[in-house]
Amino acid sequence: MKICGLSGSLRAKSYNSALLRAVRDIAAPEHEVVILDYSDFPLYSGDIEEQGIPEAVQRVGEAIRAADAQLIVTPEYNAGIPGVLKNAMDWISRIRPNVYDGKPTAMMGTSPGRLGTVRAQMQLRNQLANLNCLTVAQPMIYVGNAGQYFDEGKDGLDAATTGFVEKQLAALAALAGK
Repeated sequence: MKICGLSGSLRAKSYNSALLRAVRDIAAPEHEVVILDYSDFPLYSGDIEEQGIPEAVQRVGEAIRAADAQLIVTPEYNAGIPGVLKNAMDWISRIRPNVYDGKPTAMMGTSPGRLGTVRAQMQLRNQLANLNCLTVAQPMIYVGNAGQYFDEGKDGLDAATTGFVEKQLAALAALAGK
């Protein structure tokens, strides 16, 4: 199964990008996780859209369309998803035919706090429903205390969290019919 992964953070030392890379390593070789870069997306504007969907948006959108599934790994900013992720999803939603329609999707996230990204994922789940994505219901993965996993010198996820990731990937594969 080919999974396109998006990190909700553009920060070089992003915990969520580190989590996405960890998932890629856990998934291989059974599943291919391709991490997409959307850092070159402009801010959404109808004026820009009137001139045509930017090439960067087309590139990422078509990669998602061609994949069997997508995985969104998001931090939580002010109890919601980051603006850069919302912007990327807004742009991609403008591609026709709809890239997201029926796309099997899983989500997870990590943060330095104990609650992980509970509120951001609730918001993301609503947005994905509006885009007609098929979302994995369980398990939900909220990785708190990100520093204990991803600060320099750390080995990555513990066995329990790795087990949740494996279960979520299996649920995503089942949703994708793979």
